[in-house]
Amino acid sequence: MKRRTVGDVMTRNVVTVSEDTPFAEIADALAERRISAVPVMDEGGRLAGIVTEADLLRKQEYGGDTGPRRPRLRHHAQDKSRARARAAAVDARGLMSAPVVTVTPNTSVAEAARVLNAHGFKAVPVVKDGRLAGIVARRDLLSVFHRSDADIRDEIIDDVLVCRLWQDPAEVHVRVQEGVVHLTGRVEQKSLIQIVVRMTAATEGVVDVVHNLGYDYDDTSPAPYPRV
Repeated sequence: MKRRTVGDVMTRNVVTVSEDTPFAEIADALAERRISAVPVMDEGGRLAGIVTEADLLRKQEYGGDTGPRRPRLRHHAQDKSRARARAAAVDARGLMSAPVVTVTPNTSVAEAARVLNAHGFKAVPVVKDGRLAGIVARRDLLSVFHRSDADIRDEIIDDVLVCRLWQDPAEVHVRVQEGVVHLTGRVEQKSLIQIVVRMTAATEGVVDVVHNLGYDYDDTSPAPYPRV
């Protein structure tokens, strides 16, 4: 079962800015290219940080109010102070977030999705051997679901059932409708049911798995001791 990686779906032609790029130029780049973030490169051509839409919006959030205040909690005070400092920034150096959370081209699409969700990011830079190789956004990761039901069904039958689990496709029937897989039929052992369902769910493009699988014998319960 070939799993697509970030290298398969990422954008390679990346819009970048330097640390000295002005606020307005960054805002124009995001708007014109319809992107949510731009990597910031240092003089040596290495990734120094990233500026996102959220970083630019701090300017609107705080407006001219960048003076010190005293929130009730200490960590709130630190957060507010950092946010006001970045709201007052006029170039990428002051706006950017650093160090940058990155992935590699070999990172699986599933792992990249977890990284984006865990941090609340819309996009993340892709780095190979310390150099920027691309950028991957949420919409890129969703491309794994752009598969026809027929393609998904063929992969489940050929790869999951036959090649990996050695199941007779005449005994396990597969129907796919809008990415939802319906499994019916029988397997030999009860323990195989969850394995079939789990591997089917891991197939790219699968939205959900609904099953009504039976079994010939229960191998999940301990065998009774023979009576003497």
